[in-house]
Amino acid sequence: MQRATTNSRTQAIVQPSPHRRKLAASSAVAGAVFLALAGTYVITTNQAAASLQPATPTQTAGFAGPPSFAEIAARVTPAVVNVAVTQNGLTDAHPKMELPQLPDGTPFGDFFERFFHQGSPFAQGFDIPRETHGQGSGFIIDPEGHIVTNNHVIANATEVKVVLNDGTDYRARVVGRDSRTDLALLKVDAEKPLPYVELGSSDQARVGDWVLAVGNPFGLGGSVSAGIVSARGRDIHSGPYDDYLQIDAPINRGNSGGPLFDAAGRVIGVNTAIYSPSGGNVGIGFAIPSARAEQVIADLKDHGRVERGWLGVQIQPVTDEIAAALNRHDRQGALVAEVMEDTPAAKAGLRPGDLILSVNATPVEEVRDLSQMVAGIQPGTKARIAIQRDGAERNLKLIIGEMPAEERVATAPASDDKHAEPRLGLYLAPLTDDVREAQGLEDGTKGVMVSRVEQGSAAEKAGIRPGTLITMVGSRQVSTPDEAATSVREALSHGEGAVLLRVEQKGHTRFIAVEPAA
Repeated sequence: MQRATTNSRTQAIVQPSPHRRKLAASSAVAGAVFLALAGTYVITTNQAAASLQPATPTQTAGFAGPPSFAEIAARVTPAVVNVAVTQNGLTDAHPKMELPQLPDGTPFGDFFERFFHQGSPFAQGFDIPRETHGQGSGFIIDPEGHIVTNNHVIANATEVKVVLNDGTDYRARVVGRDSRTDLALLKVDAEKPLPYVELGSSDQARVGDWVLAVGNPFGLGGSVSAGIVSARGRDIHSGPYDDYLQIDAPINRGNSGGPLFDAAGRVIGVNTAIYSPSGGNVGIGFAIPSARAEQVIADLKDHGRVERGWLGVQIQPVTDEIAAALNRHDRQGALVAEVMEDTPAAKAGLRPGDLILSVNATPVEEVRDLSQMVAGIQPGTKARIAIQRDGAERNLKLIIGEMPAEERVATAPASDDKHAEPRLGLYLAPLTDDVREAQGLEDGTKGVMVSRVEQGSAAEKAGIRPGTLITMVGSRQVSTPDEAATSVREALSHGEGAVLLRVEQKGHTRFIAVEPAA
């Protein structure tokens, strides 16, 4: 932090010399006019002479500057909290080490050969658990103590603590989380009603409207920054539901999960990400619109998870070349690349190569529109989809399915009952083409991806982390979460003390024995 200093050379030249006084007077007139315009009123010719007089407090008291957010800040900051988390991460504590070149006959040859042979942990490098600490922001949405934050703020947290603006702290529990929209809901139990803020309508926010960001950048609690909405509907390629508000109100690390207020003090967004080549704020931040967050928060509060509609197709955008091949003059729609078996799309007769044009008469202008529209439809609802096939348009009727949740391996909760089902604490996701590309895996790679690991679970203690690829359970190869879950349950039903998993982490393949917790 830089200190304000006095420059003696600057003080020596502030008084103009006699031959510069005429120029200084004319400059003062120009300066007075500039300030007058900035203050929203104009100095007339007759007023110009008076404006050359030294300013006094009474003369400047009526100057109209930018709006003050003091009242809003004082009203909303008590409901903005610091979210402090303890996480169990993994660190590459032992990088890959090569066998030293030793002379023949050395007495240490057998030692190094034993501990650095090909396939040993020392030769390959391995990860060990390490406790880390992080923090972000959040905001209270009701007097009962429900708190909204980002999913990435509390990911893999073993302990979550919430600190209010007055310094009061509470242990918080995770009510629910949604990785697809990067939202999470916490709950604290307080002895009294807590201050809270209300969600507003992000749909009414216009480019150029004032906004206020409140949070804990770099752990500096209760920080307030102001700016404007600089763009709407931003796609930052973080997932299929990208629809961010872009803002220039400064937000930095630690602001994640904090609220974005409109000029009336209503929450219209959840601050989530910044664009920064340097790691610091460069004036481009992104917030999840309240219109998208509101339903997610309600589902997390009521069910602990989010129910989304699902078709069961893989889609891709329409390029100029594809549009020409389809004899279309625009790039609207979503092209079906694959239809999964036994899904609503397959039952309705959708085929690869179909171009989806609308859902319930709402046009699909780009790929993400389809994902967002279908996800917003209640599972079990009838829907009508307009498609183009073989140059002709037609309508298909179908019943929207429910998006498959991550498959949880051995879901029974822990209990004191000795007959309770053991569990590993893993959540698995299918290995799709998008996942393979994101993880840098070759086309055709088989297996399942670990999407989440329960805190303190057997899998976490064994060193398995999100992003781990599981290819085998015991001696059986697995390609879907169902196969992996079934194989684990079969292994446990046979009374085996541990489940052997063949995993790939950081390019290294090895077997890990996971001893389930009862």
